Amino acid sequence: MIIESRFNGPPGSGNGGWSAGVFAAGSGAPGPVEVTLRRPPPLEIPLTVVDGEVRDPRGTVVAQVRPTEDPRAVVPPVDLPAARAASAAYPGLIDHPFPSCYVCGPDRPDGLRIFPGRLPDGRTAAPFRAPGSVTTPTVWAALDCPGGWAVIAPGRPYVLGRIAAVVAALPEPGDECVVTGVVVGGEGRKALVHTSLYAPGGTLLAWARATWIAVADDAG
Repeated sequence: MIIESRFNGPPGSGNGGWSAGVFAAGSGAPGPVEVTLRRPPPLEIPLTVVDGEVRDPRGTVVAQVRPTEDPRAVVPPVDLPAARAASAAYPGLIDHPFPSCYVCGPDRPDGLRIFPGRLPDGRTAAPFRAPGSVTTPTVWAALDCPGGWAVIAPGRPYVLGRIAAVVAALPEPGDECVVTGVVVGGEGRKALVHTSLYAPGGTLLAWARATWIAVADDAG
């Protein structure tokens, strides 16, 4: 497995959702899995999964993949006009901790360009135009950042720490889907979020639960 450089999140490391989706697929597990990122996923380096551990060529553990129950983390849908309206107020357009992120970075015209904005009830929502080539990691990536933007605030960046996802079906290339996110709990630097992806007709395609971790003040 290799996380290609274009699938970055923070500079120099893989987007958490994309990387977790690659690791989940590489594990060969038959059912739902939970991926815990132990360090920023490296780019352009061969990685292997052995006994549920993703390791780099030096043997350093990058992530752990464990079987889990279906997270059933379903966030209610909104219609496309509401998602577009929320996305127009996406705070990352003005203040983004990682503007080159493949999923939600405004500086990535070649990225997924998912720009989650807040709804009046605190959920996030955004349109998501499925790219020409859609894979399971694409969906894991789409389920990632909308949860983070439910907690990210100016001067307070978060990164993905753990995610469990179920992909019931892939969107069709070119479909304009809707992705929603919500905070469901948290303590200290950890925030627990749910996200869901809906097809243009409102069919639930995928869902995830995740733990996001606030970047420590001394980490920049």
